[in-house]
Amino acid sequence: MDLDLDELSLRLLGCLIEKQMTTPEYYPLTINALTAAANQKTNRDPVTSFSEAEVLDGINALRERGLVRAVRSPGGRSAKYKHALDDMLEIDTEQASLLAVLMLRGEQTAGELRLRTERYCDFPSVEQVEAVLAGLQTRDEPLTIRLERRPGEKEARHRHLLGNSDAPRPAPATESAPPEDALTKLEARLAALEERVTALESN
Repeated sequence: MDLDLDELSLRLLGCLIEKQMTTPEYYPLTINALTAAANQKTNRDPVTSFSEAEVLDGINALRERGLVRAVRSPGGRSAKYKHALDDMLEIDTEQASLLAVLMLRGEQTAGELRLRTERYCDFPSVEQVEAVLAGLQTRDEPLTIRLERRPGEKEARHRHLLGNSDAPRPAPATESAPPEDALTKLEARLAALEERVTALESN
């Protein structure tokens, strides 16, 4: 299945999967909450500034393709939306979590993916992440690809194959940076705070 999703569609689906797994009490999402999630300053690469009108157009396009469904609760004032990517692609929780983080943050190593999916599900080891990625890569229609290491890179990186894959790969960093695990944990804490604020503002 060639989804060939654009940047907005990838961001919206990634956000819906993320919120389903990390803050299920606030899922499905309204357009307001989904716009805030799409434009988060943490756990997003690149950071975007989509308008609510753009998000609504994107959601409607995804609904037409059967990738998103609208849900209305009794007495609810606004429609809420949930993804259907797991049903359409027949993927499990571990596979969905890896695809979501790849959609939200671009190419990453297996080690980075393990740290950045801690709030989604529990990968006991990097080897388990690599095993799930291998399953995604060897499907009849692969959903991810393992990229060759470039000079200066210590580990191979992985990319999703759901669309918008023409962006150039960033050059490896040459300056020292904070340890990846410490930085990722700080990002996770900031993201959790953002999610709580977003949920409170949208209710």
